Amino acid sequence: MEKLFITYTANGRSFTCESAETEHFTVEEEKQGCRTKLYINAKTPVCVQKFQVMLPYGYEKGQRVFVNGYQSWTDSREYDLDEEMTSLSKFTERYVKNPLVKRIGIGKSGDYFICDYPRQKGVFYGFSYGYVRTGERIDIFGSLSERCGFTIVRFEAGNSRVIIEKDLEGVTFDGKTLVADFAVIGGEYDKAFDDYFEMMGVKCRANEPKCGYTTWYNYYGTINQDIVMRDLESLSRLEEKVDIFQIDDGYQKAIGDWLETKGEKFPNGMKAAADAIHEKNMLAGLWLAPLAATANSSVYKNHKDWLVRDAKGKLYVAGPNWGPFYAIDIYNKEAADYIRNFFSVILNDWGFDMVKLDFLYAACVLPIHGKSRGEVMCDAMDLIRDCVGDKLILGCGVPLMPAFGKVDFCRIGADVDLCWRRKKHRIREDVSTPNTVNCTIFRRHLNGRAFLNDPDVFLLRDNNLDMTFEQKKLLAKINGLFGSLLFVSDNVRDYDEAKKQVFLDTIRKKNVKIKKAEFCEKDVITVEYTADGVDGTLKFNSETGTVLK
Repeated sequence: MEKLFITYTANGRSFTCESAETEHFTVEEEKQGCRTKLYINAKTPVCVQKFQVMLPYGYEKGQRVFVNGYQSWTDSREYDLDEEMTSLSKFTERYVKNPLVKRIGIGKSGDYFICDYPRQKGVFYGFSYGYVRTGERIDIFGSLSERCGFTIVRFEAGNSRVIIEKDLEGVTFDGKTLVADFAVIGGEYDKAFDDYFEMMGVKCRANEPKCGYTTWYNYYGTINQDIVMRDLESLSRLEEKVDIFQIDDGYQKAIGDWLETKGEKFPNGMKAAADAIHEKNMLAGLWLAPLAATANSSVYKNHKDWLVRDAKGKLYVAGPNWGPFYAIDIYNKEAADYIRNFFSVILNDWGFDMVKLDFLYAACVLPIHGKSRGEVMCDAMDLIRDCVGDKLILGCGVPLMPAFGKVDFCRIGADVDLCWRRKKHRIREDVSTPNTVNCTIFRRHLNGRAFLNDPDVFLLRDNNLDMTFEQKKLLAKINGLFGSLLFVSDNVRDYDEAKKQVFLDTIRKKNVKIKKAEFCEKDVITVEYTADGVDGTLKFNSETGTVLK
C-alpha cells in the first residue's frame, strides 16, 4: 500500500498515523491496474481531519504541471516546475479569512476555507485531477468519483511525490466506507484523457457546438423587454443562423424568486419572451441561480428553514453577490419540491429550452447532514439534472467534476472582463480576461468529454468596452478555436462590416483540432491547430492580449 498520512478523532481524542491499521480503523486497498480504491473500515466512529496518500514520482527538468482550480471560475493552467503558484496575493488570502469579511461572503466561491495556498516553487495543487506533461506525453492523477469527498491533487517537485488528499470534513466513518477512488493514467495527451473519462464512465451529453447571445455583458441587470426584442430582431437578420438567445440576470424580482418577474420590465411575461425567441427560430435560454436566495426574497422571508446553516445553527452566507446571498439546502424536502416546481414552470409552462445555472457551488459551501462537500455537490447536480430532464443545461460557478456528464455545456473559466487588464488583490474566481483565456486553453481536454466547453463571451462592440479591436479579435479567435458555445452580448445591428465579418467567421461551424497549446515563455502562449484541414499558428501574450509574430 502507498504511504498514508491521516489525522483523525475517535472517542473524543485526536490522533495522527501513517499506518493502514490503527486501534480505531483499518485502511483497505483494492487495486485494479492503474486504479486504486481505498476504504476506511472503522471499528468505532471516526472523524478524519486529513487523509493523504503519498505517491512517489520522479520529476524531470522541462516538465509542465497542470492544476485544475476548485470550480468553473478558478484560474487553471500549466506551470513550469520552477514556478510558484502566484495568482493569490498574501493580502487577499488574509483578507478573505478575516472574520468580518467572512461574514459578508467574500471568498466563499473558492477553496480558501478548504486548502492552504502554497507559496513555494515547485509546489502546486488543484481539484479532482491534474497532470504532469513531458512533451506530448502526460501522466494524469485523477479522482474517479467525488461523491466520497472532493479530491485535492498536490504536486511537490522538491519532494518527488504527488499527494492525493481527500476533503472529508463533516463525515463520521462507522463501518466500511469508500474514501478514495483514483487512477494514474499515462499516455499521449488526448489518448490519456480518453482513457480517463472511459474509466470514470462519463460521456458528454451534447454533441453539437452552438452559438448565441446573452444579455449580461452589455446590459447586466438593466435588461427589459424592449432591449430583448431589439437585439433578438438584429440577430435574426444575420445570414448565419444563431442557435440560442439567452435572457440573463435582471428579469426576476429577487434572487430565489424565479417565478416572480419584474412586470415593468417584462409586461408581457417570460412565456411571451420565449415565444418571441422561438418565432425567430432560436432556442430560448434563461439564467437563474437555482440554489441561491437573497434577504429580499420570499424564500428568505418565509422559508428560512430551507437555507443552509452552520454548526451553530446560524444562516451561512454563501457569497457577497446581491448583498449577500444564502444557499438552499437541497436535502430539505420542501425546498427540493420548490426547486422542482420552478424548473417545471420555466421549462414546460414558459417554454424555455436551456437554463444557464449559475453560482452552483453554493450547494457545497459547507458539509451538511453528515455528508462531505463533494457528496453534497454530486447530489445537487443529480437533483438539477432530474429537474431539467432532457432540456439543455449550461453550468456555471460549479466544481467541475460533479458536473461531468450532468450538464450539456459548462463555463470553464472566470467571467470575461470589459478590459484585458489583470486587477490586483482579487480572489482567484473574480472577473478576469487573462484568467479565463488561460482556462479556455488549458481546460480544453474537457471539451467533448465532460461536456461542451463554454469559454464565456467574446465582445466586438465599441461602446461600454475597454479593449482594442485587435484584443477583441484575439478573444474571438481563441473562443472560436477552443470553445463549443460561442456567445456575444452585443447588439449586432451596430456592427460595421469588419466587426460583422469577425462575428460571422467566429460562429461559423468549423472542424478544429488543437495540436499543441503551451506557454513558450513567460505569459506567452503558442497554439498550433488545424481548422477545416488548414494548419494555423497563434502566438500571443495572455496578460496583455497582444498577438505576437
